[in-house]
Amino acid sequence: MLIILFSDIRGIVLQKFVSPGQTVNVNFHCEVLRRLKECVKRRRPEMWKNGDTLFHSDNTPAHTSLVVREFLTRNNMTTVPHLPNHLIWPPYVFPKMKLRLKGRSFLSAEEIQAESQQVIITLTPADFNECFQKWQNGWGRCVQAEVTVEIRT
Repeated sequence: MLIILFSDIRGIVLQKFVSPGQTVNVNFHCEVLRRLKECVKRRRPEMWKNGDTLFHSDNTPAHTSLVVREFLTRNNMTTVPHLPNHLIWPPYVFPKMKLRLKGRSFLSAEEIQAESQQVIITLTPADFNECFQKWQNGWGRCVQAEVTVEIRT
């Protein structure tokens, strides 16, 4: 079971559970980004209107393909490049989910979704603030180390 989660300092903006057997390819990712765009417009209208949103994802081929980059450009979705591998920021929100699910067996994907949803509901603004601060610290280490990050256009 895979969960795609988009959040900001205030909390979850969009979550998408990927069905077992679903391939996360360029087309799938573009569809998720369409939904993300609509969610940001609806849930964070002031940020969307002001252009205060930055989008960050890892360097998987589905996230960095030309089709995805063109989609982001057409939709005025500014991206932040991924940190170099030695400074990758781990998904700080997920350890809480892993702790709660660790060692348990589930009979179906629906059970995993339901329990994951319960964990997500318990996340507080402080959890997201902590995650964002750690992400910023990772970028700060890049700046201090004068690490060059490739920006694809």
